[in-house]
This record gives sequence, structure tokens and C-alpha cells, in this order.
Amino acid sequence: MTKSTMISRLSDRIWTSILNVLLLTVIFITATIAFPEGAVAVNYNNRTLIEENFSNQDLTDSSFDHATLRKSNFSHSNLRGVRFFSSNLASADFTGADLSYADLESARLTKANLTDAILEGAFITGTMFDGAIIDGADFTDTYVREDVLNKLCKVAKGTNPVTGRNTRDTLMCP
Repeated sequence: MTKSTMISRLSDRIWTSILNVLLLTVIFITATIAFPEGAVAVNYNNRTLIEENFSNQDLTDSSFDHATLRKSNFSHSNLRGVRFFSSNLASADFTGADLSYADLESARLTKANLTDAILEGAFITGTMFDGAIIDGADFTDTYVREDVLNKLCKVAKGTNPVTGRNTRDTLMCP
């Protein structure tokens, strides 16, 4: 084998290696952009998280069952499908949060701030709302016990800025 043939083969191997590295880099970048990491559901069940800050987060499908979350901040968070079953959410801030299809069954939302929150399709039949602020909240397609509905209708006012629905209309207040 001549010296020029060896140099030519070595040159071909170097270029092949460089092209392989470039191709793998392009594939990696494309995969990273095309398939971004989604929200990861987290299990916070049975935890004491008083005055925790969960604001502006995507907590889709996370679970806070039986958690103590007094005075915690969930404002402007995506809480779609989140479970708060039997949780203590007294004085929690849900301003502008999306609680669509969330499970709030048997939760304590006393003095909670639900201003402009979306609770479309949420499970709230056994939820306590005593002293809660619901200005501009959207309760579309939620079932509310009659005694709770009467309390909520007494304070219901405003229109949700995202859905454009009137709070009293979404509760079907008389």
C-alpha cells in the first residue's frame, strides 16, 4: 500500500467520523426540540406543606391527597386533573389557577382565594368553601351540593378573564 493511499484512507475515516458526530448532534437537537419533557406528575400525598410556593407551575395530574397545604400559593398554576382529596387548603391562593377536572372532594378551602380560577368539571361535592373568595371563578360543569351552592351564590360575582363566563352563571345561581 502506498503512502498516498494510506493518507487517503485515513482522510476518509476522519471525514466519516466528523460527519457521524455532526449527524448525531443534529438528531439529538431535533429530538430535544420535537419531544420536550412534559410536566411530571408528583405525589405530595399526606405531606405537610404549609405556606409552600407552587405558583406559576405545571403540576398537571399531581396528587396532594390528605396533604396540609394551609396558606400555600398555587396562583397561576396549571392544576388540571390534580388530586386534592381531603386536603387542608385553608387560606390557600388559587388566583388565576386552572383547576379543571381537579379532585377537590372533601377538601377544606375555607378562606381560600379562587379569584379568576377555572374549576371546570372539578369534583367538589363535599368541599368546604366557607369564606372563600370566588370572584371571577368558573364552575362550569361542576356539581355543587345545594347547601354549598346557596353559600357560594351569596358571594358569587365577576367574570372569568380566560373563559369569559360569569361566575353566577357557571354556578347556575337562581
